[in-house]
Amino acid sequence: MYCRYASMTRSASVCTKENGGTGKISYYHQHVMQTTNDFWRAILLTVAAIVLLNSEGHGEDGETSRPFLSNGVTAHRGDSAHFPENSLPAFKSGISLGADWIELDLFRTKDGKLVVIHDATTARTGDKDLNVSDCTYDELQAVDIATDFRRRNGKTLAESPALQVPLLEDVLRLIMKQNRTRVSIQPKMNCVKDALLLIESMNAEPWVGFNDGNLQLMIEVKRSAPKVPVFWDRGADTDIDDDIRIATEHHFRSLVIHHSGITPEKIQKIKAAGLEPGAWTVNDRQMMSQMLNLGVERIYTDFPGELLEIKTDR
Repeated sequence: MYCRYASMTRSASVCTKENGGTGKISYYHQHVMQTTNDFWRAILLTVAAIVLLNSEGHGEDGETSRPFLSNGVTAHRGDSAHFPENSLPAFKSGISLGADWIELDLFRTKDGKLVVIHDATTARTGDKDLNVSDCTYDELQAVDIATDFRRRNGKTLAESPALQVPLLEDVLRLIMKQNRTRVSIQPKMNCVKDALLLIESMNAEPWVGFNDGNLQLMIEVKRSAPKVPVFWDRGADTDIDDDIRIATEHHFRSLVIHHSGITPEKIQKIKAAGLEPGAWTVNDRQMMSQMLNLGVERIYTDFPGELLEIKTDR
């Protein structure tokens, strides 16, 4: 490309000599030179843009990146303070508020469907007590998972309509409609392989991550899908030095510690190791501010809107 561009320029120089040695270029040859210059400049800019785009799209450890938000706010089970947890309305609200991640919990039904629910049974959130892994997806659809939310918040059925347990596929379709918020999947049973197969079949890798305290499940995620980020959830009394060693070895992105175990020393060590320090699950505004003051970079919360307000005001 460069050689041809240079040859065009040299041709114009020869033309100058052929015009009686005056050093002047005819209007025709000026036009040719300008057109040629513009053409090859456009080509070079296009190639540069393509190279730039191809060089983006991979973050640390090869993780796929897009123009996603990065504000350290994980909407725990969606915007679950204002909508029934692990429901499509809660996830839609988390996205609308602008959390960079929404988080969900995952089980597999008797007939192999991947469903979004936190508990092994529907007793706490629903109006029926079914064991999720022992019933089919159709049987699970008979449960109104908004029942507990209505009861705790004094809402009527009109104010908080009945909802069913969503499929992981439904949430992935929702999250893939935009490029701001991603979804972190917490497997509540050994269903990582099935989840990753679904994610791959939907080309949803850029939108997903995984989180849990089960080390073997998180290792399985990284072994099968190295580009998918892992947020390793830890207890308050965890051995931080051992956790950092393991997280670094397996290329996890973040160590998320129960908020009661957060100390400045732990945060400093996590950051020094190149990991993201996080805290779960923080729903008190004063505690949110304290976590941020300590240097916590990611907070799981049922109140993502409130946390975003605090971050905006800082």
